[in-house]
Amino acid sequence: MPSDRNLRRAMLLIAVLGIGVTTFLTILHYGRIKVPCTGSGNPCEVVQTSIYSHILGIPVALIGLIGYVAITATLLAPDRDLLRLATLGMALFGVAFSGYLTYREAFTLHQYCEWCLTSAGLVTILFVLSVIRYVRGAPFSVVPVPDRGGS
Repeated sequence: MPSDRNLRRAMLLIAVLGIGVTTFLTILHYGRIKVPCTGSGNPCEVVQTSIYSHILGIPVALIGLIGYVAITATLLAPDRDLLRLATLGMALFGVAFSGYLTYREAFTLHQYCEWCLTSAGLVTILFVLSVIRYVRGAPFSVVPVPDRGGS
């Protein structure tokens, strides 16, 4: 099992990769730039311009970016139970949201965006690592209990 420090480093790396993917998609959206994709017929463009690519006018790529930045912030802050729980909660929301969007890709649009699937994979890995990190709890050190005298 990796140490808590290495686990946090791995999670930070994955979150930064997620920031990169979602920043890229957000820039393309606001720049009105066609999404590059290896699929025939550019399925990424189909997905990124569908009705499922916005919630209340906000691009889902921007929502993902905000989520990855928030997760990164919890990983950079001093380790506490509440922050580990917040990381876990945000990662769980990200997995659920990505799952919904992937469902729409598969069963409504019949198109897959490789950028979206990459982000879904990253947030799924973050979720699994968040569960491990939360269940393990905070690293602790053994502090000797002072002898109070007597028996």
